[in-house]
Amino acid sequence: MREKYKKFFLAGFIEGDGSLCISIKRHPKTRFGFVVDPEFYIYQHESGKKILEMAQEIFHAGRIYPKPGNREVLVFAITTRRTIWEKVIPFFEDYVMPFTAKFKRNFPIFRQVVELMEKKKAHQTPEGMRKILHLVMEFDTEKGKPRKHDISELLEGLTPQRPYAGRPREGKN
Repeated sequence: MREKYKKFFLAGFIEGDGSLCISIKRHPKTRFGFVVDPEFYIYQHESGKKILEMAQEIFHAGRIYPKPGNREVLVFAITTRRTIWEKVIPFFEDYVMPFTAKFKRNFPIFRQVVELMEKKKAHQTPEGMRKILHLVMEFDTEKGKPRKHDISELLEGLTPQRPYAGRPREGKN
């Protein structure tokens, strides 16, 4: 029973200091020239490191590191898509979503993007990536950083830059 109380405590903590993020990063060597990365973070002053360690224990995943630019703040991060799908999403559904106001709008979008990528591998096709990009653009970044990439620019680039894996064969005609 004690474990359940820890999870509810952590859920309340996530409501205040947690963050879901879906970033789009230029990556010229990938199929479409960019990647979509769902990410989960909890921020805490270094004096609250034990709370981040508790999150690491509950999720059996993630890493803790100093926030770039402010070494007094620590970051607990889970950035592996599979771990987000298998651990973060179910935790949110069971412990955060029944009580949250903060994540009501973004969590369903976040969940759908992760599901499209993890279960359906939609990010591997132009049609699937188009659907993912439209969802990402619905994701509210009002309090976060503004998007660096315009959706029309990204959609234009959905013709694969690397239609095959590996190097082209030389000398074959």
